[in-house]
Amino acid sequence: MGIFDGLPVSSDKSYLREDLQRVDESWATTRFDSLPHVVHLLTSKERETEVQFLKEQSDIIEEVVDEVVHAYHSGFNKAIQNYSQILRLFSESTESISVLKVDLAEAKKLLGARNKQLHQLWYRSVTLRHIISLLDQIEGIAKVPARIENLIAEKQFYAAVQLHVQSTLMLEREGLQAVGALQDVRSELSKLRGVLFYKVLEDLHSHLYNRGDYSSATTGIDETDDEVPTITASLSMNQSQPLSRRTRLLKGDNQLAALGLGDGLHRPGSVDGSSSYDGNDDDGAVETLDGSTSDGYPASARVNGGDGNTKDIKIVSRQIPTWLAYSTPNEFLEVMKKSDAPLHVKYLQTMVECLCMLGKVAAAGAMICQRLRPTIHEIITSKIKAHAAVVNSSRPGIGQPAKSASPGLHYVRGQLESYQPQKQKRTNGILLAGTVLAVSPVSPVMAPSGSAQTAAKELLDSLMDTIIQILENHVIVGELLESKSAQSNDMSTPKSTNGDLSWNPDPEASQSTGGYSVGFSLTVLQSECQQLICEILRATPEAASADAAVQTARLANKAPSKEKRDGSEDGLTFAFRFTDATISIPNQGVDLIRQGWSRRGPNVLQEGYGTAAVLPEQGIYLAASIYRPVLQFTDKVATLLPQKYSQLGNDGLLAFVENFLKDHFLPTMFVDYRKGVQQAISSPAAFRPRAHGASTYSPLIEKGRPVLQGLLAIDFLAKEVLGWAHAMPKYAGDLVKYVQTFLERTYERCRTSYMEAVLEKQSYMLIGRHDVEGLMRLDPASACLPNSSGQPILENNGTDAETAEVEIELSDLLLSLRPIKQENLIRDDNKLILLASLSDSLEYVADSIERLVQTSLRPTSQAEENESKGHRHTRTSSAANKDLASFAEEYRKLAIDCLKVLRIEMQLETIFHMQEMTSRGYLEDQDAEEPDDFIISLTAQITRRDEEMAPFIADIKRNYIFGGICSIASNASIKALADMKSINLFGVQQICRNSIALEQALAAIPSINSEAVQQRLDRVRTYYELLNLPFEALLAFITEREYLFTAAEYSSLLKVEVPGREMPADAEERVSEILSH
Repeated sequence: MGIFDGLPVSSDKSYLREDLQRVDESWATTRFDSLPHVVHLLTSKERETEVQFLKEQSDIIEEVVDEVVHAYHSGFNKAIQNYSQILRLFSESTESISVLKVDLAEAKKLLGARNKQLHQLWYRSVTLRHIISLLDQIEGIAKVPARIENLIAEKQFYAAVQLHVQSTLMLEREGLQAVGALQDVRSELSKLRGVLFYKVLEDLHSHLYNRGDYSSATTGIDETDDEVPTITASLSMNQSQPLSRRTRLLKGDNQLAALGLGDGLHRPGSVDGSSSYDGNDDDGAVETLDGSTSDGYPASARVNGGDGNTKDIKIVSRQIPTWLAYSTPNEFLEVMKKSDAPLHVKYLQTMVECLCMLGKVAAAGAMICQRLRPTIHEIITSKIKAHAAVVNSSRPGIGQPAKSASPGLHYVRGQLESYQPQKQKRTNGILLAGTVLAVSPVSPVMAPSGSAQTAAKELLDSLMDTIIQILENHVIVGELLESKSAQSNDMSTPKSTNGDLSWNPDPEASQSTGGYSVGFSLTVLQSECQQLICEILRATPEAASADAAVQTARLANKAPSKEKRDGSEDGLTFAFRFTDATISIPNQGVDLIRQGWSRRGPNVLQEGYGTAAVLPEQGIYLAASIYRPVLQFTDKVATLLPQKYSQLGNDGLLAFVENFLKDHFLPTMFVDYRKGVQQAISSPAAFRPRAHGASTYSPLIEKGRPVLQGLLAIDFLAKEVLGWAHAMPKYAGDLVKYVQTFLERTYERCRTSYMEAVLEKQSYMLIGRHDVEGLMRLDPASACLPNSSGQPILENNGTDAETAEVEIELSDLLLSLRPIKQENLIRDDNKLILLASLSDSLEYVADSIERLVQTSLRPTSQAEENESKGHRHTRTSSAANKDLASFAEEYRKLAIDCLKVLRIEMQLETIFHMQEMTSRGYLEDQDAEEPDDFIISLTAQITRRDEEMAPFIADIKRNYIFGGICSIASNASIKALADMKSINLFGVQQICRNSIALEQALAAIPSINSEAVQQRLDRVRTYYELLNLPFEALLAFITEREYLFTAAEYSSLLKVEVPGREMPADAEERVSEILSH
């Protein structure tokens, strides 16, 4: 950019800019030196040319200067004129100031001469202003009662209390105390103080119990300050009354401007009706909007202009709660604005603040204490009535136990429903409902998941939630009152003449709050809950005849103590007695005293809560459904209580319920269920197999599995007791002990029945021998027997040769016991049927126990796991599982022993019949058409016993019982030849006919493998048919099939005398030679 840029050269002379660019910049330097230019000009050869060039540049510059002067000429002239005017004004001001000095000197002289008169006038004006102010105040105070009444009607209690307190202070000012016209106002304000107190107390009482307009239960949501709707405010611009004392300091002449810096609300809280405010707040500036509304509240305000016209403007509130809309801004309002507490908490804080300002804290606390118990009782009663109405409308058949229970709540309920299918009989004709109901100490309604338990839990959950909400409000109010009590010395409210404000900061004394405290509220609430639980359980406290309020007062006067952790000193422990029972239920045969049946019917408690309208049945067994809601209630209380009251929560309702469960419920349950178990196992029909003759075995209990009634009842009782354990995890260890005791007694009874059937019988003694037990374990037929875990034994993986060897060894061992005596056998078929049914029933119970170990005793949710951690069980679940699993193993062992006895018994029975072969001669003179009598007797016995056992045992177990007959029969038949002296052709045919008859009888059993039977008995027939062969043919057969029979069996073929068969002298040697190769 050049040095001549920016010059005001016109566009028609733009060529001057180009000419200026050719001018050397050295001519424009600040310290111009002409000597180099003169020397250059004098030494130049063309001087004329140089001079001419300089003249041209000079002309260009002059022309540019002319343009600049022309452009700035008018501005220069105007500037000169302005400077001239300024000079003139300064000169005139100097003259005016000189005159003013002279005038001030004269005024000073005049004022000095009249000083006393001016002072008198000033004092008179001050007096007149004070009189006018008092008159304005009197006029404003006269309107205060009406304003307070209007604020009360609009439920603006805090604004009304503010106005009352300010008016009371103003009436105590000097100058107004002697005004007789204000005596009526004083009287009205005194009355309004009482009205305000009762209105505030009534509203606080409603919100304490969630019945107010701003209660959390009413609004349904947790509202914060951000959700408070904007409100309508009225702004006045032509107020002529003096401002309040606090506002006067801020020079409130321009009220609209002041409100613009406030929160945009008219505050009619000052005595004289003027609008007061606290300082400047940029956040609360009034905003002009166009037709805006917030949450249904029009954000409009009417402003009076100076010309008397009204103008509508829109304002935005500083989000003040609606009940503080007309209150005078102060520190409390600022706290409410900035607080993030829910809406109902803010309202409770406001009501407590009102009581503190009125100086009625002690009176309010006393009245809250007086109304606490009746109100809680009424709330619980009304909730129960409402719950009853809902239940009756949704479930009209609440009294019908089969329809009222919620399905799927617990496995016991499902099992119970399978036990009693609405008058539907099983396929074998036995009604299971009568079996289980006859021994259960509780009705289906009172079962662990019956309709009464479900209804009680739902009712208590609902009531406990309500009590928790109420307790939360009482904790808030109690802490506020205690904190206000501690700060009473700093309060600026007027002290009452009746001593309401003489607060004691000691919360234990409870004098400053009229006896009201968090501990008192908790004590009363828990006491009412105890009374409710007593009614549900049909139990009466030891001091039931005493007045409940007196008990509460006695309890509340005791401060929580860290040393008293058992709850006995806090008055929360009850001694119980139960109403006498004279009513009995048919077909149940159990003691119903503990269920709460009374001569007086359902209205035992004349002033109770009406729980009978909701609960299908009441009694001690509802304690199980009470435990979990009380436990959850205690956990919630612990989160709400201040630290100093934490022990009171621990020693309260939960301790009472746990003591009741431990001292009353569990012993009662043990006695009742012990009676049920004793009745179940001692009944004549308990171990009497019952099944229809034409029925078939079913593995499902619902389809008619013929479990013995005694064991079926015990299984039901065990599941029911474990159902109680599921409802009360803390006492699961004790309840599992009960189940173990019941199972142990039942096992002893089963063992007794088993011993009655097998005592002094040879089969029982054989299975106890180690050699027989070892061979039976190796027998492949034992694969169908379950092991201790209920799974089949899979260790028999030997080859066919090893299997045959085991069978032969066991058969030889049994055959060595001949002769078998009839008195050593179980001849009574009923005992055999009992053993079969007992085995199946024991296995059913063992399977049921194992399922219980895997399901019911395992925590079903994270909450129960936490519960187990927080409230220690009396014994661990793993130990309980181990003990129950051991019982399942014992039951299964006894079931296996029953099957082993039956198998050995049938094998001994076979030997008993077939041992007649050795004493009978087989030299027949004709071909017999029928098998031997002992074979006919054996086959008839096999068929009869199979038919009798079929309904009671599974096919695979029938195969095990009767599957050992074939091997014993074939082996006995072959070994019988060694004891025979002679046999002819007809005798061989007779033995073959016997084997065929036995094969037909065994093949008729569906569970037995007919091919295996045929193969074994074909071997017998083949063996005896070898007697019909000549020696050479026999020798050839032995050469081809030397391993089909043993050497001893081949030797018996040679030794027996067969008429018509020639046998060489060296026959045995030749056979031995063949077998030795």
